[in-house]
Amino acid sequence: MRRLLVSLIAIFLALVVGAVVGAVVRNGGSGGADLSRRNDALSAANGRLERQVGAADDFVARSAGRILGGTLADRTVLVFTTPDADAADVDAVTAALTTAGAKVTGRIALTDAFVDAAQGDRLRTAVTNMIPAGAQLQTDAMDQGSLAGDLLGLAFLTDPGDGAERATGQERGLIADTLHGGGFLAAGEFAPAQSAIVVTGAGARADHNGQGSIIARFAGALRGRGAGVVLAGRPGSSAAAGPIAQVRSDNRLDATVSTVDNVDRETGRVTTVLGLGEQLGGKTGHYGSGPDATSLSVAALPG
Repeated sequence: MRRLLVSLIAIFLALVVGAVVGAVVRNGGSGGADLSRRNDALSAANGRLERQVGAADDFVARSAGRILGGTLADRTVLVFTTPDADAADVDAVTAALTTAGAKVTGRIALTDAFVDAAQGDRLRTAVTNMIPAGAQLQTDAMDQGSLAGDLLGLAFLTDPGDGAERATGQERGLIADTLHGGGFLAAGEFAPAQSAIVVTGAGARADHNGQGSIIARFAGALRGRGAGVVLAGRPGSSAAAGPIAQVRSDNRLDATVSTVDNVDRETGRVTTVLGLGEQLGGKTGHYGSGPDATSLSVAALPG
C-alpha cells in the first residue's frame, strides 16, 4: 500500500507540473492574442493548478500514516536546522518522523555565525580544541563546515557499525555549551542518535560568505559519522549557490547525502522521512522538482 500511494502521489504531481508547462506554452505562444486576456487565462490556470497542488498536499497529509507507518520504527534521529529554516517545515518534518515510528532525540539550531565564512577561524579553533578522548577528526577536509560536521557527527551521532556512543555525556555537554557560548549553536536538550536530518530554507543568502557550501559540507561530514543524513530545503535551496545545489554538484557529497528540495510541501516532508529510511538501507537519492533531482519521491524502500 505504501509503495502504491507514493507512486500515485508522484504520478499526480508530475501531471500537475506538466499542466503548468502546458498552460504557459499554450497561452504564451500566441503572439497575436490580447495581453490582458492572456494574463487572465494564465491567472485562472494558475489558480486551478494551485488548488490541484493543494489537493495533492491534503491527500498526502491524510495518507501519511499509511505511507510512513513503521518505516523508521525503533530508529533515533537528531534534527539540525540552519538559520533560514522555516519553523513550520521543521515542525512538520519532526511530526512526520514521529509518524514513521522514529524517536526524535532533539533539535540543534545552527546560527548565522556557524554558517558564516568570516567566522571560520574562530569556529575551527573551537572545534579542534574539543575532540573527545581517543577520537580523531578526519583530515581530508579542513573547511569549517566539514570540521564542525565531523565533530558533531562524532560526538552527537552513534557509531553506525555497533551503535556505540563515541563521546561521554560530559564531552557532549562541553561541546554543546562551548559552541553555544561562542554563538555557533542554539541547542536545547538532546541525546545521541543514529541519523540526522538537516532542515534548511530557500537559500536566499546562500552565496553570502559561502553559506550554501558550508551547510552542504556540514551535512556531508555528518553523513561520514552517522547511519544516514538527509538535507531538506525549499525550492531555492537547489538553485545557484544553495546548499542542496552544492551537494548535488559535488561528486562525493552527491553520492552520500540524500536531498529533498520541496520540504515546504507535504510531499517533500514525507519524502524527507522516506529518504532517511532509504539512507539507512544503504541508498542515496535526490528528490523534488529542482535541478538535478532524480525523481519526485522515493518509489519504494529497500527490502
